[in-house]
Amino acid sequence: MRKSAAALCGTAVVMAGTLTAVPAEASAPGTTSTTTQTAKLTWKSCATKNHPTLQCASLKVPLDHRRPHGEKITLALSRVPHTARAYQGPLLVNPGGPGGSGLTLAGFVARSLPAKVAARYDVIGFDPRGVGASKPALDCRPGHFDPVRPNSLPTTPAIEQANLARAASFAAACGRKYAHLLPYVDTTSAVRDMDAIRQALGAKKINYFGYSYGTYLGAVYAKFFPERVRRLVLDSVVDPTDVWYEANLNQDVAFNDRHRAFLAWVAEHDATYGLGTDPEKIEATWYAMRTALAKKPAGGTVGASELEDTFIPGGYYNGYWPILAEAFAAYVHDKDPEPLVEAYEDFGAVDASGDNGYSVYTSVQCRDADWPRDWRRWREDNWAVYEKAPFMTWNNAWYNAPCAFWPTDSLRPVNVANGKLPPVLLFQATGDAATPYEGGVTVHRLLARSSLVVEQGGGNHGITLSGNACLDEHLAAYLTDGTVPRGHGEADAVCEALPDPKPVAAGTASAKAASAPSSGSALHGLLGFRH
Repeated sequence: MRKSAAALCGTAVVMAGTLTAVPAEASAPGTTSTTTQTAKLTWKSCATKNHPTLQCASLKVPLDHRRPHGEKITLALSRVPHTARAYQGPLLVNPGGPGGSGLTLAGFVARSLPAKVAARYDVIGFDPRGVGASKPALDCRPGHFDPVRPNSLPTTPAIEQANLARAASFAAACGRKYAHLLPYVDTTSAVRDMDAIRQALGAKKINYFGYSYGTYLGAVYAKFFPERVRRLVLDSVVDPTDVWYEANLNQDVAFNDRHRAFLAWVAEHDATYGLGTDPEKIEATWYAMRTALAKKPAGGTVGASELEDTFIPGGYYNGYWPILAEAFAAYVHDKDPEPLVEAYEDFGAVDASGDNGYSVYTSVQCRDADWPRDWRRWREDNWAVYEKAPFMTWNNAWYNAPCAFWPTDSLRPVNVANGKLPPVLLFQATGDAATPYEGGVTVHRLLARSSLVVEQGGGNHGITLSGNACLDEHLAAYLTDGTVPRGHGEADAVCEALPDPKPVAAGTASAKAASAPSSGSALHGLLGFRH
């Protein structure tokens, strides 16, 4: 859905809406000293060059929270401690996934917020159960994404069966390796872990800042523990009414739109890429490249499925567009596979941490909600979506297909409707593909005291602390003293999107400058893909 700023908000200006100040709890979420609050945790330096004050700790929590004295698992935590006297408590941060590691995100958030704001919080990162440095960490089937995989497009029964076999074998491997863990790897268990973190920190309430799936995690925490939420920031909001099967079908349509936006950008920069000025013809060229790679993978590595893996990240973040366009042009003009292989290695290839992330992703999503067990339903639905959105539909179907064979029963999605919270701040881009715009509107309606800040014309996923000063001003105001915008339309405030990137010619000084880390690229490196 695309809406104009005028339709979204009563007054179509960049800082639209009035500001409502919510009194801050001067020493909330508790008046005890830092020593008392963290007595249950032993923090040790795990500093890096970019995050010199980062500390790490671990916390044991019950595998099954209904049996608090039973088997324990270990959560890995990180912290950038507050330095201001006006302490406002812990700010838990989560990058999404499910399956994303949050340890480094704590350092990024603390560094990216205005110094005076960050100084008032202990910024707390954590690896959710099963993830990264938490123990045990899941890795169901190492190398599951090793190239070259079967063509994602099941145009023959043999191709379909090859992809089905991969999905079924992954689910079976998870069941064999982690039979006693899988019933407890889900969103509701993760939010109870978050409350255990709160208790270990000695805090009466937490502040929370989540991206992508992290918005669902935060909303479910708020549903379970509304009295323990002080501030809640949700960026790129999951629609909680269609988790998770329908959500992925809706993603397919949105990603197809975003891929076409990329191709239109390539057309605008024909002088650099030489692929023409007609986006539809460029799209045809892209699919011709896909057909060729299905027959002969680039560098023996990038087949049709790997090509999709490489370009899907461009749907999350347009900062990758110049690199993707250069690789596209090099293959088309010169049959040069090297830029394409390099782009795949940067954006599409899955390493050991990616294997871990995918194992947790499937474990949570397949457990959280019902998925069709009859493959005929998947086949019918995905072919129907493919007809209007071919770019990612079948790639995404196979990514989620283990859920058709998952070895645990499923839970019911949580109804996150909530009238018991303090003011909540939501951020959403109108062209977000991973969490389409309607999700932000839906959660705005379900959370009674929420305010929605919309990035008009934006297509990136994860939009705060990514270079848009307008968005970041709203975030900083809220974290400073609870100030939220209050408007009269669908959104409470509208910020204009940043311009799309400029093309970069290979081997130039501008190319070297473009490769330098920016706030946007740093954030998206932490958020990863496939939320």
